[in-house]
This record gives sequence, structure tokens and C-alpha cells, in this order.
Amino acid sequence: MKNLNSIGLDSKKATKLADQLNTLMANYSIFYQNTRGYHWNIKGEKFFELHVKFEELYNDLLLKIDEIAERILTLGFSPEHRYSEYKKMSDIKESARVSDGLKAVADILDSFKIIIGRQRDILALSAEAEDEGTNALMSDYIRMQEKLVWMYSAFLNKK
Repeated sequence: MKNLNSIGLDSKKATKLADQLNTLMANYSIFYQNTRGYHWNIKGEKFFELHVKFEELYNDLLLKIDEIAERILTLGFSPEHRYSEYKKMSDIKESARVSDGLKAVADILDSFKIIIGRQRDILALSAEAEDEGTNALMSDYIRMQEKLVWMYSAFLNKK
């Protein structure tokens, strides 16, 4: 019989998932802080529109960080919490002070590309591990974020 964890998943597969979720959380954490910076430093003619949108985005990112941490705990592991480790683990890098709205939106789109790609990788792992909880979480995130990519791209008039 397989070595199963407390929620009935193969322990080795759960370990891989927890590792990948910790890396995803590191990316989310850097993305979150970058978005806070865009919110604080935005200037120009689209200030009022983007200031609100960036706040909506960073609030959503914060909720997702918490959900990912709780999923890691559910799998039986500890979520990483150190920013020094996030910086090492994350594909998303800290952005410099950005006050230009178009640059901030372009950076957000680049971050979503990384996040969605990582979530698709986790989706494949969770399907292999028969982990419906992680699978559903990733599917929900991807669906919502693909719509945001479309909307931010429309703002930049990109296809």
C-alpha cells in the first residue's frame, strides 16, 4: 500500500506539491509587494483609475497568498514566510519604483504570465496526485487571472 498522508494523498507527491506551492507563494508575495508599490507611486492622467485597480489587485493577491499557505498546511507541510527566501525562490523580481501606469500594467502582465505558468504546472502535478483540493484552487485562479490578463491587455491595447 502507498505511503499516504493525513488526507489520503501519496506522501511523495504531496511533498512535490508543497514545494511547488511554496515557490508559487514566493512569486505571489513579490508580485503583491510590487503591486503595492505601483499603487503607492502611480502618477499621471490614469492615476485615479489605476490607483483603485492596483488596490483591488493587491488585495486579491493577499487573499491568494493566505489560501496557498493554508493549502500547504493541509498537505502537511509548512509554508515559507521569509522574504529573503521569497527573493531566492521567485521568478518574479522586485520592481524599482514605478510611477508610470503603462509600465506598471506591463509589469503586472509579465507577472501574471509567470504565475499562470506555475499554476498550470501545479495543476498537472495535482491531477497526477489526485489532489482535487489543489487542482480546484489552481483552476479557479487560472480562470480568473486569464480574464484579468485580457482586461489589462485591453488597457494597453495589446492582443
